[in-house]
Amino acid sequence: MKMTTIKKFALIFLVVDIAIIIVGLLFGGENFIFNSQVAVFCSMFIVLGTFLGYYRTVKARAEILTEQINERDTIDKIDDPYDLYDEDFKINEQEDFTSEEIKNIINEEKSRSKGSSIKNTLSSLSGFASIYRIAGYALLVIGFFFLRNNEILNIYGFLVGVSIVPIGTLLFQLNLKH
Repeated sequence: MKMTTIKKFALIFLVVDIAIIIVGLLFGGENFIFNSQVAVFCSMFIVLGTFLGYYRTVKARAEILTEQINERDTIDKIDDPYDLYDEDFKINEQEDFTSEEIKNIINEEKSRSKGSSIKNTLSSLSGFASIYRIAGYALLVIGFFFLRNNEILNIYGFLVGVSIVPIGTLLFQLNLKH
């Protein structure tokens, strides 16, 4: 029975969190555990918010691409199933280019990639600036100041709690290779 990627990811984070709780019980005390769990909760909220934001972005792009693919008419699909004769698809059979032609080609490609990179940046901005992600970071800051203002901040416990995300991700990637 195969586990899905998200279940494996969650299991690894849970195991790392339990290990940190055990280490906290042995060496840090309940203040260490409380600080680490506040940080873990906020970090998981940030990761979940990031995932949801990018999931929505990818889903929206997939719908747009599906609509573009479906726009081709049936006769065009039969005549050109791989879209080889598209107006954007041009093959230049000239093999020897002058230095001026090469410069023009390079400048044209740069302008195309610059426009598409700006377009990609703007379209992925919604995933980057997801309200859930921003709320997660706000929650992390609020949690930090709550602990600090109540004089129960254990900076080591807080940093260990925040480090669960990179440690869990590293273990997840190592687990995928085996």
